Amino acid sequence: MLCGLSAFSQSFNNFPVTTQKPPLHGKHWMGITGKPLAATAGAMIFSKGGNAIDASCAMLAATCTMWDVLSWGGETQALIYNPKTKKVIAINAMGVAPTGATPEFFKNKGMSYPPEYGPLAATTPGTPGGLMTMLAEYGTMSLKDVLAPAMQMAEGYPIEAQTANSIEKGKDEIKKWPYSTKVFLPHLGQKREAPDAGEIFVQKDLRATLQKLVDTEQQALKSGKNRKEAIYAAYDRFYKGDIAKEIARGCQEQGGLITEKDMATWKVKIEEPLMVNYKGIDVYKMQQWTQGPVMLQALNMLENFDLKGMGYNSSRYVHTLYQVMNMAFADRDFYYGDPAFAPEEPMKGLLSKEYAKDRIKQINWEQNDSKTMPGDPYPFEGKKNPFADQIKNWGNFQASTNRNKNGLDEKFMEEFTAGTTSVEAADEEGWVVSITPSGGWVPACIAGNTGVGLSQRMQSFVLDARENPFNVVEPGKRPRVTLTPSLALKDGKPFLSFAKQAGDEQDQLLLQFFLNVVEFGMTVQEASEAPSFKTLQMYASFGKHEKEPGGLILNQSMPDWTRKELSRMGYKPSYQPRTSGPINAIYFDWQHGSFWGGSSNHGEDYGFGW
Repeated sequence: MLCGLSAFSQSFNNFPVTTQKPPLHGKHWMGITGKPLAATAGAMIFSKGGNAIDASCAMLAATCTMWDVLSWGGETQALIYNPKTKKVIAINAMGVAPTGATPEFFKNKGMSYPPEYGPLAATTPGTPGGLMTMLAEYGTMSLKDVLAPAMQMAEGYPIEAQTANSIEKGKDEIKKWPYSTKVFLPHLGQKREAPDAGEIFVQKDLRATLQKLVDTEQQALKSGKNRKEAIYAAYDRFYKGDIAKEIARGCQEQGGLITEKDMATWKVKIEEPLMVNYKGIDVYKMQQWTQGPVMLQALNMLENFDLKGMGYNSSRYVHTLYQVMNMAFADRDFYYGDPAFAPEEPMKGLLSKEYAKDRIKQINWEQNDSKTMPGDPYPFEGKKNPFADQIKNWGNFQASTNRNKNGLDEKFMEEFTAGTTSVEAADEEGWVVSITPSGGWVPACIAGNTGVGLSQRMQSFVLDARENPFNVVEPGKRPRVTLTPSLALKDGKPFLSFAKQAGDEQDQLLLQFFLNVVEFGMTVQEASEAPSFKTLQMYASFGKHEKEPGGLILNQSMPDWTRKELSRMGYKPSYQPRTSGPINAIYFDWQHGSFWGGSSNHGEDYGFGW
């Protein structure tokens, strides 16, 4: 009888596997992000006739207002497919190091890297500019309409347990900053000083700041400006008007460096993304000021192997991907940085197919190489490597993390896995958006009376050129960040839009997600929940920039024989019950004219389709 019932029971998937969440389906639009309320904000905009850009901006605004786990003073990176031009463009809304942020400044304070928290960790705010630029250039609605859900939330929304408990956990740091204390700790002096789960969380200063933007837009419209010009008038008020003045004042009052000039001279960049073709699929990533090219380098190497023939998550498969990723991450750790500053990154060589084939010759098929070094891409550009001697001693001045007797160092793992959010959106007109915003996470330092939490991305810079000559802190420079939205096209049409949060995990898990779909035929929901693995053998982009040679996080479902084989090969495995996410993704089903949405079984990520 049970067998008979199972034969007719509902299946969420195409294949005989179980997922904890069903896939999403839609014909007209789809929006997915890090919180159910924020996904609802996107659905509200879609239901009013907005396109995927309008909806993604509304979701971005809502997540910032909910501190999931970011704020308005953070940074935004986006890839957008424009159906009118049939091209993918990149939005670079990463803030820059402020005036006075030099290696000597931080070294004189006894620091090995810029700090993790506080005003000295802050780059200039990027998210407001990124949101308004996307909306002005590619959206259809007013800033007033798109910000309406976030403004309602700033007036007061029932805060969820995840954020409320993060505030309580970080309250000692929050108390260092008076404007943060005012916002985050409504029960100051009580045993629990943070809001309770479900309590109405009010942000009056942020609400006033958003109202200023809307008022400026509406005044510009009344004066005869068009929709685009009016949004840019609000942009100018944030970066050159009274809002910028208060952000700079509040930052400096608390010991930070951001000046009014830093705010006024910063600009969003609309860039050409980087791309490689993997077996007929064009995969797009942001430029080398992000870690995005890591995935592109890895795909160039992996296309030379029969991955499907190895078997999903076999010891051979894990070893192959681990070694390839380590090579790509070693190149990231030495060669990536802001292309607006010298020296010029050797991206042509790093992304060449010939370099990939040369790199995989170095793989030891019997043992993990715990000392993987950066390669030499310069000959593949017809140049000589100016850093050849430096690379010989690379890594010798940095310490790896030490394991305690109970496994991996807790602080290291907390920094490694900490995440913010992602936003995915698509509509029937053909607009596709993939965003990984971040920065200003709890415990954030709020800039004066603006309600705007400042970024903490300065910590991703280095102070020593021996570590990475391309990513040394300098005023006006963007740090090399982990944030990495993804888009893939097949036959010239959107194929996948996918992204995830969580620092240095991002590209290695997005790589496995992509291979799950392309090589193993999984649905986006299966691929987003499927057991993945993680290498810890790159230098972390946060905190003390440590690494764990041979560190390997496996899913608890990994069979004993695979565990033993990987241990024999020199890996130091640890285990987690969920290892894939949080990944959010949209698959474009051209055969049936519909969208498939996937949102992995981590945290509170959620989506809607219609």
